[in-house]
Amino acid sequence: MKKILIIASAVLMAIGCSPRNITSAYNTPEPIYMNDEADGSITVRAFGEGRNLYDAKTQARKNALRAVIFKGISVPGNAYLSRPLVTELNAQEKYEAFFNEFFKDHGPYEKFVSAWDSRAASDGNSVSSRQARKSATIRILRSELKAYLIENGIIKTE
Repeated sequence: MKKILIIASAVLMAIGCSPRNITSAYNTPEPIYMNDEADGSITVRAFGEGRNLYDAKTQARKNALRAVIFKGISVPGNAYLSRPLVTELNAQEKYEAFFNEFFKDHGPYEKFVSAWDSRAASDGNSVSSRQARKSATIRILRSELKAYLIENGIIKTE
């Protein structure tokens, strides 16, 4: 009887100590700076998850744009490109209708991302029975995006 209790408690401890495998958009890695161009665009490695590879790549593009707009992407030696475009507090909630329309499938966001800098086999894919993950090299047309946000009243000009 003691052996059964010891074995049962060891099994329960092992189950309780195993790492949880939770995946969501909130634990997707942040985009990584790769290069910037003289035209104000930056190239990043972005990550996304979705039902299939197309959805995962779409999510990677949206994640990269969200980072540029709201968080900024660390660009070594260039503090200007590192800053987020929108610095207003709670702007995502304040302009929720605008950003929902902006980020919808086949929405205006597609004008500001491109795959020009992708090299053959530079994207990483991982597909399971439940979801797909993708890392993609994406160029963000930052100066055009900034002009669009100013034109729509999201960024106030000084």
